[in-house]
Amino acid sequence: MVDYPVGIRAIAVSFPSIRRTNDYYRQKYPELIAQAEQKSLARMFSLAGSTPSNEFDLEMMPYLSDPFRGTVERWVLGTGESSLTLEERAARDALEAAKLSVKDVDLMIVASVWPEKIGLGNAAFLAHKLSLEGAAWNLDATCGSTPIALQTACALVRAGEYRNVLVVISCTYSRFFDEDDTMSWFLSDGAGAFVVGSLESNQGILGTKTIHAGELCNVVFPQLTTDAQGNPRLRMKLCKEANKVTRSTAVGFLRTCCEGAIAAAGVTLEQIDFFIFNTSTAWFASFCIRVLGIDPERTIDLYSQYANIGPVLTVANMYYAAKLGKIRENDLVLVYGFGAAGAISANVMRWGNVALSPDPLESSKSAKESSKHSSEVPL
Repeated sequence: MVDYPVGIRAIAVSFPSIRRTNDYYRQKYPELIAQAEQKSLARMFSLAGSTPSNEFDLEMMPYLSDPFRGTVERWVLGTGESSLTLEERAARDALEAAKLSVKDVDLMIVASVWPEKIGLGNAAFLAHKLSLEGAAWNLDATCGSTPIALQTACALVRAGEYRNVLVVISCTYSRFFDEDDTMSWFLSDGAGAFVVGSLESNQGILGTKTIHAGELCNVVFPQLTTDAQGNPRLRMKLCKEANKVTRSTAVGFLRTCCEGAIAAAGVTLEQIDFFIFNTSTAWFASFCIRVLGIDPERTIDLYSQYANIGPVLTVANMYYAAKLGKIRENDLVLVYGFGAAGAISANVMRWGNVALSPDPLESSKSAKESSKHSSEVPL
């Protein structure tokens, strides 16, 4: 087995064309605002008459009076957009940043939450769009897919099976939750991609810890329905115990994977320069800070800008942390992700000279400024 430094060489992110603020829901669904505490989102994140029992509960408490649970804006697919269009844009941007062509890609790993077609992953469809000549397959660890895909890609490159691996992650929640379901209020759409290959000496992945998410198997489940034209469609639903299970497992999952990855890397918590969490709620970063006892300056929380975009959160947080100069070459970085009915994983890596694609949100700033009072703003 070949053993040499392997990790991320380039990162790109991609967001859809519609920015939706809370005013959109206030104007369109005033009755739901009034009844919010009886609806899905409140049932998912509330104390339900109980008292705070752990760090997750304590950090969640300040948001319980907000019907949006701290969500400020989210990005939603517009006309002609899909998980595949977001994936293709992110993939091409990552390759351009890495100064590679599609012909340089030996393998593409795709994780879509969830794919465009029922029962079929996006990998082959995306490979066709990109005119990829190499291998392509799907990976599914739900919202924990990013660190799992990174671990898999690095292992395959390190083993000498592949040279350049393109990892593409997408999440298009708006396709699976009805707009008048309050759960959709904290969900978003987006995609990210990164190129994995050889790095300088001592850089790349140093240690990982991955466990299954069996305890979260029934938190969210698919329900097959039909649309107005009789076509099959999937809608995601919450189980009655979703709130309790999520709150009771969060601390254990975080400690097990983060501490395990740090031990596997042969470093200490104090030596980690920066932490990347999949900030799936407005309080998740502060929850992780409290549990691990770390300095808030050693992580990033951009939840208010793009809400919960599932496994794309870890890619986006890595991208913007690097872009803002919070992560620099040779920093020790810990990445943590978890997913219901999927996996929980943490990676410790020494950050390389990672190339970044242009920021897709910068092109929308003028539109935001000129339409700052609008509740739904197209890019």
